[in-house]
Amino acid sequence: MKLQKGLEHLAPATDLDLDPGIRRAVLVLRSARIATFESCQGGPGHAFPDPTIKFHGSAWEGYRALAVAMEHDLPVLRMQHVYGVVNGQLEGPWWELVFRTTA
Repeated sequence: MKLQKGLEHLAPATDLDLDPGIRRAVLVLRSARIATFESCQGGPGHAFPDPTIKFHGSAWEGYRALAVAMEHDLPVLRMQHVYGVVNGQLEGPWWELVFRTTA
């Protein structure tokens, strides 16, 4: 819990609070200067079935984020490089770090 309190200054300024089940993972990544832009703790009633964090960056940023997550014992399920389709046009790419359980 001490680590969590030390990371609170890294919480993004948004109109919605971070989901409690993904908050620690987001703050850990942000402490390593990973440019997170969306997150969800997953589950029924949420945007994703599994806890997920989206972030921007090069190919190396994905490896770096995975290393940071693993170093902090976060329950990583998979890492994916994603493109979205908006109005028939590709958007992205961005990274998604998906977890087995909430962090």
